[in-house]
This record gives sequence, C-alpha cells and structure tokens, in this order.
Amino acid sequence: AVMTPFFIALQFLTTFPIQLKEMPSKQQNGQSLLFYPLIGLMIGTILFAIATVLHALPVILLSSLILVVWIWLTGGLHLDGLADTADAWVGGFGDKERTLKIMKDPSCGPIGVLSLIILCLIKWSALYVLLEKQLYSALFLFPILGRLAPLFLFLTTQYVREKGLGSSIAEFIPKTGSVIISALCLVASAYFAWVGVLTAMIFIGTLIYLRHKFIQRIGGITGDTVGASIEICEAVSVLSLAVFGFYFPVVWL
Repeated sequence: AVMTPFFIALQFLTTFPIQLKEMPSKQQNGQSLLFYPLIGLMIGTILFAIATVLHALPVILLSSLILVVWIWLTGGLHLDGLADTADAWVGGFGDKERTLKIMKDPSCGPIGVLSLIILCLIKWSALYVLLEKQLYSALFLFPILGRLAPLFLFLTTQYVREKGLGSSIAEFIPKTGSVIISALCLVASAYFAWVGVLTAMIFIGTLIYLRHKFIQRIGGITGDTVGASIEICEAVSVLSLAVFGFYFPVVWL
C-alpha cells in the first residue's frame, strides 16, 4: 500500500501495464503527485538509454526515434490535453463556459492539430541539436521539469471541474513535500551550468505565464490544461537548452 501512490502516478502518466488491486483513496491520489518527477526521471532514463545504445545512427533518425518513444511512453495523454486546450482557447472566444465545453469535446479541430505539429517540430529540432552535440544527459532533465508543472499548478491554482480526477489531487496534495521535491528538481538543472540555470528560469517563467492565462480564461486549471502545461514546459525546456548552448559554449566541452 505504501507504493500505491507511485503506481497511480505510473499508471496515469505512462503506458506501462499497471493494474491497481483496488480503487485508490483520495489521499493516495493526492500523494501520487509527489511521484510525478520520479516518473519523469524514468522516462528520461529510457530516452538516455536509447540515445546511448543507438548513438551510431544518423542524428536525424535518432532524434525521430527518441521523440516517437517519448510520445509512446506517455500514451500521447498530454498531447491530447494540449490539442483540446488549444482548440478551446481559440474557439472559446474568451468565454469561460464555452472554453470548458470545447475542452470536453473529444474531436480535435484544426488549431488543435496545428498546436501538436508546432510542438513536435520544436521538440524534434531542438532534440536534433542536442543529440548532434552528444548531450545525451540532457534527456534526463526535460521529462522531470515537465512533470513539475502539475505540482506547481495543483499547489497554486484552483481546480475548476468539481468532478474529475484532479479534484481529489487538488484536495489532498502534500504541500511541503511538493515544494521540497520541486526545489530539488530545479536545483538539479544547475548540473548543466549556466545553460541549465537559465533553462530552469525560463521553465518557471513559462509556468507562471500559463497559470496566469488559465486563471484569466477559466478561473483555474483542468486536467487538459495541466497536460498542455507538461507538453509546453517540456518543449520550452528542450528549446531553451538547445538555444542557450550556442551562447554559453563552455557547457558542451
């Protein structure tokens, strides 16, 4: 039972075949949030292993394979959230109820599709740059940073839908633990010297901006907006590390 929150997180955030023996309690749902960055680390470890084993392949092929595995490991769950959020944001015309209604609609509109193409393109090209510089260790960082987004949002922002998995998470999230884990993960980005520190700062800035936008439009967060945040924060982190690497070349030595 001690491991239940970990397995909840693993079942929710990945496509690993996890079968929970019984329905988790609301407390366990809340505690599962603490394991999100650990799941990020597991995803990062798999990506790092693939990059290391297949290092002999042309970089263009390797970056495609890594991106596909990355998406496959998460079951495309957060990308789905991104597409729904993008559709709702554009189609909602600034109206809260309309935005929430569109977000619930399972079909994906052209804006949703476009958001997925843009995001995957940014991730892929930035991955290509990092793999070309053989900075495989950076693959650990991005999934961890991405999974910090739910911790921050659930800690600081109201959950809008009363029914839904997120409401029990929001109610029972362990606050102190979340703050400590978030701080440790952000400090870990300093492993990449200035490039890592700047990336962490941009990541925090992105999160604060997204939170502001969510509150402005729908008065808080939903599961979809949290998924979208994970994807956007990952993409922004990969992009930042790739871009700053050209301005602070010391790191690549």
